Amino acid sequence: METGTEDLDYFQEKLWVVIVLQFIFAVLGNGFTIYHFVAWERTWHPGTIFSFNLALSDLFYAISLLPLASYYFPPKNWSYGCLLCKLDRFVFFVNLYGSTFFIACISLNRYIAVVHPFFARERVEPFHAKIASGVMWLLAIAISAPVLHFTTLNPNGNATLCLGSATKSELPAYQPYSWFLLAVGCGLPFVLTLFSCVAIVCAVRRSHGTTRDEKCKVMILISTVVLLYALFYWPFHIFRNLNFYYRAKDNRNKTIYITYQITRILVNFHVCIHPFIYAALAKNMPKSCCKALQRQKQLQGKEKHLELQPAPFDGH
Repeated sequence: METGTEDLDYFQEKLWVVIVLQFIFAVLGNGFTIYHFVAWERTWHPGTIFSFNLALSDLFYAISLLPLASYYFPPKNWSYGCLLCKLDRFVFFVNLYGSTFFIACISLNRYIAVVHPFFARERVEPFHAKIASGVMWLLAIAISAPVLHFTTLNPNGNATLCLGSATKSELPAYQPYSWFLLAVGCGLPFVLTLFSCVAIVCAVRRSHGTTRDEKCKVMILISTVVLLYALFYWPFHIFRNLNFYYRAKDNRNKTIYITYQITRILVNFHVCIHPFIYAALAKNMPKSCCKALQRQKQLQGKEKHLELQPAPFDGH
């Protein structure tokens, strides 16, 4: 048992109510989103497939929050055994990074639909999105697999802790892995998402066939996507690694720890908000942008056609 953790455990015990509320809203929101896709979507285009997988990932993520809330309920104690401890934390990380990967897929798909509409129409098929979704699930499982090794139970007086990271002795091996998760599970999807968002904004701003309202909707959507990522994912990973840094030095920094716990609560909110962002606001956005850019290209094509026509012959 690490010393000086009583006050920190007491702080965690105050968070169980928030986690239960997140669980309820996330299950309702993502459950309804999945039902909507299955019951009402007749044509599953690539964006729908990625959004469905994002909702599925968020739903599984939300389910993993319920044992965590029970664990934090005072007095803090894990009573479900080592196997369920490992599985709960594994499911948490698989679906955390499944969410970041599918957000990147949705953003890249929207980028292709908006910036390269003819390529998207002729080359991008639902089959490709299904293959990509399978690859994203396998990638999320692969990078989360070491969690099954590091996660373990740790005695803490009369209670038992379910460590979501590693014991003190294994921290030197766990820290590089944690930085790897930050780079691959958070950083890489963010770079792809940011690139897609910036490219879409530039394309729409140059488009003369896009109305002001359409441009405004795109800007709101893009800003929301980037803001959510900056608010939920980056703080969690940054303060998580800072907390491990002080743990490895056997010098618990209470401010860093409490901030890290707050970011853990914030990162859970993404599963509550995604159904509104990706199933409602973004549903018709690629179509409207694509149509606007297609109108612009059609106008440009007509102008070039007129320029290439020979001038009327003057017999005089």
